Amino acid sequence: MKERIVVVGGYGHVGSMICRELGKKYPGFVYAAGRSLERAARFSRETGGNVLPMRLDLDQPVMECEWERIKLVVMCLDQTDDAWVAACLRSGTHYVDISAKAEFLSQVAKWRDVAEESHSTAVLSVGLAPGLTNLMASLAGQSLDVTESIDISIMLGLGDRHGKAAVEWTVDNLLSTFQVMENHRLRTVASFSDGRTVRFGRKIGRKKVYRFPFSDQSTLPHTMGVSAVSTRLGFDSTLLTSILAGCRVSGLHRLLKVKWIRNAAVRAIMNIKMGSDDVALRVDAYGQLHGKDSKVKCLLVGRDQSRLTAKVAITVAEAVYNGGLPSGVFHIDQLYELADMRDWMEKEVSVEVRRDGVRSEDSFAGQIES
Repeated sequence: MKERIVVVGGYGHVGSMICRELGKKYPGFVYAAGRSLERAARFSRETGGNVLPMRLDLDQPVMECEWERIKLVVMCLDQTDDAWVAACLRSGTHYVDISAKAEFLSQVAKWRDVAEESHSTAVLSVGLAPGLTNLMASLAGQSLDVTESIDISIMLGLGDRHGKAAVEWTVDNLLSTFQVMENHRLRTVASFSDGRTVRFGRKIGRKKVYRFPFSDQSTLPHTMGVSAVSTRLGFDSTLLTSILAGCRVSGLHRLLKVKWIRNAAVRAIMNIKMGSDDVALRVDAYGQLHGKDSKVKCLLVGRDQSRLTAKVAITVAEAVYNGGLPSGVFHIDQLYELADMRDWMEKEVSVEVRRDGVRSEDSFAGQIES
C-alpha cells in the first residue's frame, strides 16, 4: 500500500525541517533518505521516531516493491539527470522538488504524459526562489490586463545558516552564463552582471542586485505567457556583493574553477558570521491596465531563507499527499496562489502589494515590518 513519504536529503539542512514538520503530522510514515544510513538513523532518534531512516542512493534503482509503498517523494538534492524522477512517476508516486536548476526542471517537464497515465502529480519550483517568487509574480500579473515584463529581485542575509548544497550551488553559478527571455527571444547573460539598485522596504533599504540563474525566470515566460523575465540576487553585505561583482568584471571569478579555491570559498561563505538572517523578495510587473501603462510591486520580507523554503515545501507536500490535485507535471504557480500560503506566512513574513503606488488589500503585516 502506498503510504510512505520519502524526503530525499531528509537529514540535510532544509530536508530535516521538512521531515520534522511532516513527521509530527504523519508519524511513522515519513522517511529521511540519503546515502548515509547512520546519519539518517541519528536524525530519526532526534525526532523520537516520528521520522524513520532510509538508505537511498540516487545512482541506484529503487526496487519495485519499494515503489509500491512510497506515495510521495520530496526531493531536496540536485540531480544530474531525470532518470530517477522518470522511474518515480512511472510507478505512480507523487513528486515534489525544491531544485532551482532550470535545465533539470525542463527535463522533468517532458514526463508530463507519463505522470498523467500513472495518475501521479509532480510539483516543481517549490521553495523560496523558485517558489514564492513564482507566486508573487503570478499575483502581480493578475492585477494587470496584460503583463509585458517581470523583474525579480532577491536579497539574502549572510547571518543566516545556509546548507552546504545551497552554498555550493551559489558558488558554482558565479561562473555561469545562462539564457533569459527578452521580448520573446532568448538572450545569453552572465551571472553577477547587469546590476540594479532595488529598494527592499524601510527595514532593509536599497541593495544592489545582479543577474543570477534562478529557474523562475526560465519557467514564468511559459506559465504566465510573459515576454521578458529577469531574476537578480544580492546580499545584505554591500561589501561582499560588490566584491563578487568586481570579480566577475575582472575575470577573477574564473579562479573558482580551481577545486581547492572553490572549496575554500564554499567553507568561507558557510562560516561567515556577518549580517542578518533577513530575506527579501521583490517582484515588479510591468504591463497594461485599462489601456494604460501600469506597474505592480510585490514585496515580501522575512527571516531564515531555509525555513521559508521548508514551509513552502511542507504546504505543497501535504496537499499532494492528501490527494485531489490533477495528475501531470506542474510548476508551483500553475496549481497555487500566494494566498494558499497565507496561514503560515502571516506568522513568518510581511507582504506589501502596490499597484501604481496604491497599497492593495493583498498586503499584510507579519512579524516583520517592511
